[in-house]
Amino acid sequence: MDRANIFHISQHNKKRGKLLRLRKFFKAKRNQQVEVYFSIGTDSHYKQGKVSTVGRDFVMLTNLKERVWIPYAVIESANIVYGIPTYSNTHQHYLYDNNLRTKLLRQFGETVSKRDNLKQQFFEETLQTNLNTWKDTWVQIWSDEHVKKIGKISSSEENLTITMLGKKEEIAFEEIKYIETIRWLSLFSYGFKHYKNKLTAT
Repeated sequence: MDRANIFHISQHNKKRGKLLRLRKFFKAKRNQQVEVYFSIGTDSHYKQGKVSTVGRDFVMLTNLKERVWIPYAVIESANIVYGIPTYSNTHQHYLYDNNLRTKLLRQFGETVSKRDNLKQQFFEETLQTNLNTWKDTWVQIWSDEHVKKIGKISSSEENLTITMLGKKEEIAFEEIKYIETIRWLSLFSYGFKHYKNKLTAT
């Protein structure tokens, strides 16, 4: 029935249908390895990782090196990783917790707000609300194939605000095509290159 509804929506609104299919796929593969093909401008990209957060308009993947945010709008396709077993029951790793059940019945809001895995089950975050929980994280952001910005997440209100070398920059969420955390070595290399260019210019 659910599949039939998505198919019906896809016939009338391809963009909405694609979003629903992606969201359904990632929810079914939560905490499992997937591969995602996406495009930034005319450039095609590939990313593999474990499904960490399934939002209303994005998916977050994690691997040993980084954490990435990919808006559904840029995703071309998503698949399970070949050679890695899948699980028919996405909740098979959860044990019945009577104490948690009591807390959910008596202190629902407080209990859910303190646990990310519960927040993801009860409501879908947007990219904006999710990034708000990652303040002070160093990231690099693509808004086009030729435009990459690096900075520390400062705030996530109407726009995403990042800071770099004391300067603030705002980026509209609809312009964001891809975000990934940045490692200290890459950050050091970027800072050195920026400093070197500044000396050359003077």
